[in-house]
Amino acid sequence: MSADPWDRQHKFDEINQLNLPLLSDPDRTVAKQFGVKRLGSLPNRRKTFVIGHDRQILTVITSETDMTKHADEALNVLRGTT
Repeated sequence: MSADPWDRQHKFDEINQLNLPLLSDPDRTVAKQFGVKRLGSLPNRRKTFVIGHDRQILTVITSETDMTKHADEALNVLRGTT
């Protein structure tokens, strides 16, 4: 989920051929609920929430700079290899 508007999310999906639903939170309501909203116009904190089929949070991955950490750890959790 990103604070970017929907049209920007859609363009990102098309460019990267993700074929995934990308969620837009331009007013950062959801970011606030998940505790990642920063004050003012600063970008949200970068966190990945892996959520199970039962809607329970399986893990939270935090790194402001290491994007591969987010992807690798999330995949490990989903594969059950943590």
